[in-house]
Amino acid sequence: MERTLIGSLDKNNLNQTILVSGWVENIRDHGGVIFIDLREGLNILQVVVEPQNKEIFNIAESVRNEYVISLTGLISARPEGTINKKMNTGEIELNSSSLEILSKSKPMPFQLDEHIKVGEETRLKYRYLDLRRSEMQKNIRLRSKINSQIRSFLTNQDFIDIETPMMTKATPEGARDFVIPSRVNQGSFYALPQSPQLFKQLLMISGFGKYFQVVRCFRDEDTRKDRQPEFTQVDIEMSFTSSQEIMDTAEELIKSVYKNAIGVDLDKFSTLSYSEAIKKFGSDKPDLRNPLELIDVKDVFINSEFKVFGGPANDINSRLVALKVSSPLTRKQIDEYTKFVGNYGAKGLAYIRVNDTKDLKEGLQSPILKFLSDNEINQISSQLKLASGDTVFFGAGHKKIVNESMGALREKLGLDLNLINESEWSPVWIIDFPVFDEAIDGSLTPSHHPFTRTSNELEILEKDPAAAVAEAYDLVINGYEIGGGSMRIHNSEEQRKVLSILGINEKEAEEKFGFFLEALDYGCPPHGGIAFGLDRLAMLICKEDSIRDVIAFPKTQSAYCLMTDAPCPISDQELKELAIKNTSKPKE
Repeated sequence: MERTLIGSLDKNNLNQTILVSGWVENIRDHGGVIFIDLREGLNILQVVVEPQNKEIFNIAESVRNEYVISLTGLISARPEGTINKKMNTGEIELNSSSLEILSKSKPMPFQLDEHIKVGEETRLKYRYLDLRRSEMQKNIRLRSKINSQIRSFLTNQDFIDIETPMMTKATPEGARDFVIPSRVNQGSFYALPQSPQLFKQLLMISGFGKYFQVVRCFRDEDTRKDRQPEFTQVDIEMSFTSSQEIMDTAEELIKSVYKNAIGVDLDKFSTLSYSEAIKKFGSDKPDLRNPLELIDVKDVFINSEFKVFGGPANDINSRLVALKVSSPLTRKQIDEYTKFVGNYGAKGLAYIRVNDTKDLKEGLQSPILKFLSDNEINQISSQLKLASGDTVFFGAGHKKIVNESMGALREKLGLDLNLINESEWSPVWIIDFPVFDEAIDGSLTPSHHPFTRTSNELEILEKDPAAAVAEAYDLVINGYEIGGGSMRIHNSEEQRKVLSILGINEKEAEEKFGFFLEALDYGCPPHGGIAFGLDRLAMLICKEDSIRDVIAFPKTQSAYCLMTDAPCPISDQELKELAIKNTSKPKE
């Protein structure tokens, strides 16, 4: 008899004799009648084993949770009062006429119960069991649906799916490479790609005008809840295009994914310049569901005798901002937030508690009030529109530290004070990025990567690289950057200039990028693209807090696989074949 899938069963199968297989979700003995909940994926069928058939009943008595079994029997209606209309199979049950144990299970290291919390280390060690849980089944199946919709949309838009090499040459893209030693070419190494960046640009030079790839990428960096050392990227590139066309295409793609995956119709995406996002939110990936904003108050303290504010107010490289919340926070909460911003380099967190706005002398509470003039207090009250019960935080110092610390504080306050509607979706395009990020010490690094085209003339790029604006764009949803892209440099002169600004001389440029720089001289069309993090997008749509919950077999935060014990040492013989000497000390 051919096996029937449990997910296909409903009351239309009444009085049919069928064969089903699956895992034992639960087994109950009710007065001599055994009930088995048989699970297949997300679907469950109730099986009844009567005592009249002693052979089957004896087998059923030996069955335990997570055994894999196969049964045949007649589908009948459940008795009145036992119907579960939330399930496809909630109105039927199978009266078994045969039962076979296909595979036994040892006692489980943890129960597959959504109400029982299990530590992540245990879950990752026994990931093949964790994946049986309904939450993980739903996440992985939804991720598959997202992946399928992406491929369908892009294929229908005439994009060509092209694979690029996994073993390639190291290129600087902001993180360390994973390297692969070559046995055939001893002493030489491949690198696993951080992205297919140069290959997709070479495909544009090759005449493939619309390319895409759902591709694995690798970065040897510290992991966080939304990062992994290996991740999946949706890579898109187009020739003879504009940043607006790419953004429009990407927007329609994401809208189609949300509609197809979870039935959500996203509104038109808003747009913010990078400078506006940093000014208002201290971040280039703001969660626009959060109503809190940073307010510049430099002008209030230009002539202040309070050096903590007066110094930054007169320093071009510093910021002085206020962040107001309509909540009377306790001193304990304020101390916790002060400690929190210290993680981002802030030396402290000045504050004012507003008890009564009718009396600005006695109605305000703060250690800094004695250092502020009446005029400064009045201006702050007017500019921030203070009301009784408000708490105001101030960030003062180097602009990079203020942006990072106060931007993070804004996010934390939004969550702690329940200011964010978790059911909303708030997509926003961030545009007009600087070509280079400037560190506190004045050094420059690419804002995106060194192949991004500038919106300015090449002369501005040479004279004042820190002021150059990139034709780059990021898509942010609910505070997460899910995609980023740019128009690319398509002439070798500009590309060499950018590499030179980054401190890469002609010799080094030829060693690392010679093949690419030469290709740019053979008729390169204007082109650009975008890449989406599939793991992060799936995490958002599944409403999970970590991408590890939407990846079948993820690594830990230390880039380790608890299930397989990878990475692990290799034998001396294998090292010898690769001409590698292991100089590290063995771990205890």
